[in-house]
Amino acid sequence: MSRLSDSNVAVAKEIIARYPRQKSALIPLLHLAQEQTGYISREAMVHLGELVGVTSAEVYGTATFYEMFRFEPIGKYLVNICGTMSCALMGSEKLMHHAEKRLGVKAGGTTADGMFTLAHAECQAACTEAPCLQVNYRFRLRVTTADLDNLIDDLKTGKLSDEIPVHGVLSKVRQHIAPDREVGAVAPELVNESPVWLNGKAAL
Repeated sequence: MSRLSDSNVAVAKEIIARYPRQKSALIPLLHLAQEQTGYISREAMVHLGELVGVTSAEVYGTATFYEMFRFEPIGKYLVNICGTMSCALMGSEKLMHHAEKRLGVKAGGTTADGMFTLAHAECQAACTEAPCLQVNYRFRLRVTTADLDNLIDDLKTGKLSDEIPVHGVLSKVRQHIAPDREVGAVAPELVNESPVWLNGKAAL
């Protein structure tokens, strides 16, 4: 199923209702679509555009700005190995070659069983812990080739399923805001007074 499921449409409408402008909800909606199928299809982008009143081209333009969105089917586990300066100096190239040999695919490829996609990554903001990688955007730090072998084995056997969900799952707990806790956001053009933090009326 490429368009959002009925249950996810309900979640999408709840997300959209939090924003004064519907299209401002695009990023969380893209995450929702990717959580459903592991990637964002053309049909999903059309559907998201329909939900927030923009073209699918606008949805695509937003999605392609960010590294975390994928547009083709990938493995259950996306293994991103950082190759930026600190990690490169600490052996990430050796780690990548080892991963390619162990998984039997080159960087950018997916294993025949659909379990793993291997990819290069830019800086993962953990330079003091190099070389680092992420599996579905969950960190592994100071990774050795032996660590990588153990990680792959654990993922294959399901040992880490509680810690690392399948690709596309941003969080195990979906945010829910009770009506009495909503901020009451309004469209910018409807604002006619200074925010309370600027005019000194904010409660201490």
